[in-house]
Amino acid sequence: MLTFLLWLILFILCWPLAIVALILYPIVWLLLLPFRLLGFAIDLSFDLVRNLFMLPFRLVGVK
Repeated sequence: MLTFLLWLILFILCWPLAIVALILYPIVWLLLLPFRLLGFAIDLSFDLVRNLFMLPFRLVGVK
């Protein structure tokens, strides 16, 4: 909702820039999507390694 309100303010102040932002937003989102997926995969792999190291402590009962 906040993004929409900011876009409306931009549209009122400078409508050509708002139209360009409206057109470029999906393109930029698609370009950044592989980096988000890569970050998600790296985060999951770090969680897996952390859980593998913490498994013996969990089995013993140490927090």
